[in-house]
Amino acid sequence: MPYLKPRGEGQPDAWGAEAAARGGKGSQRIAHAGEVPAPDDVADLLRIAAGDPVVVRRRIIELDGEPCELTDTYFPVTIARGTPLAGTGKIRGGAVTLLAGLGHVGVRVREDVTARMPDAGERDTLRLGPNQPVLRLNRVTLDAEDRPIQADTMLMPAHRQRLRYEIRIG
Repeated sequence: MPYLKPRGEGQPDAWGAEAAARGGKGSQRIAHAGEVPAPDDVADLLRIAAGDPVVVRRRIIELDGEPCELTDTYFPVTIARGTPLAGTGKIRGGAVTLLAGLGHVGVRVREDVTARMPDAGERDTLRLGPNQPVLRLNRVTLDAEDRPIQADTMLMPAHRQRLRYEIRIG
């Protein structure tokens, strides 16, 4: 999965590369970055207490100028405080590449996907109709010592998504 591996020198971020391979233009807007209290679900993923400080990057992901995903990426403050992860600037190669440069490499990922109806704000941002559900994907990335280094919460219009998983057995 290209989103989970550091990018090579000079490579674009994974979303931009995927969108370009499909003939589109992938972009993202940082809606907020900085320290916030950990929501309950994020605290569980990062194995910290609810309300403990975390660094978040809240992004609106777009394909050809249309919003296709709301993504909040959370990092433990011990990893992200004082780094570009806590700012609104573009990170060359993406957050996973920056994390690897800081010595934090993910080796295992766990994802949970659920469906629900969006709230009014989510519906407006994603430009959804009143009866269009969303998929919510919660992901935690763990390092070789099984420590959480990143948690993502993603909200995607269900009718615009295809989730593909390849699992190697044995």
